[in-house]
Amino acid sequence: LTARIKEELDLASKDDSVKALVLRINTPGGSVTTSDIISHEIEVFKKKRKVPVVAELMDVAASGGYYIASSADRIIAHPTTVTGSIGVVAISVSACGLMEKIGITNQTIKSGPLKDIGSPLKAMTEEERRVLQSVVDGMYERFLDKVAAGRPGMFTRDELRKIADGRVYTASQALDLKLVDSIGYLDDSIEWAKKTAGVKEAR
Repeated sequence: LTARIKEELDLASKDDSVKALVLRINTPGGSVTTSDIISHEIEVFKKKRKVPVVAELMDVAASGGYYIASSADRIIAHPTTVTGSIGVVAISVSACGLMEKIGITNQTIKSGPLKDIGSPLKAMTEEERRVLQSVVDGMYERFLDKVAAGRPGMFTRDELRKIADGRVYTASQALDLKLVDSIGYLDDSIEWAKKTAGVKEAR
């Protein structure tokens, strides 16, 4: 999917008949890297073409979906969109209690004390928790940077941090919090793109 989006953006950047870009986003998110790559490709396109870019949020545009949307010049949410979920999560489980019950012993051999960090075969130590928390915190700050850069003047960093606690928002809640610019349908996004690009007809 990432390669396809990059290819389509490359083609659009070389096509002078492209006067605006409408992104339909419908995803609960995904990996930080994938979201960052797609966001980067949109920004590269904007620098090359300098045409308006609008994101139309569909059913769900959460976490990585909102990360990508923040690269657009305007964000329009469908009336029933669920968006937000600004944050980063690293899920880890421990099966060591179960292993003890059935007589399985962890015999991991490692090159360093933190090489098996997050392994489900053992309980997480406080040091391992601190290390993983620092990684998550670093990626979270990058997410905040992306939103702040894409929504300049909408909120202070402290205000953004308060609403970026990982929860999802309805379209109307997101509008009140300035995470989106308006609520509408795909036709509204196309009309905004046409008006901003100064064209009357488009396909």
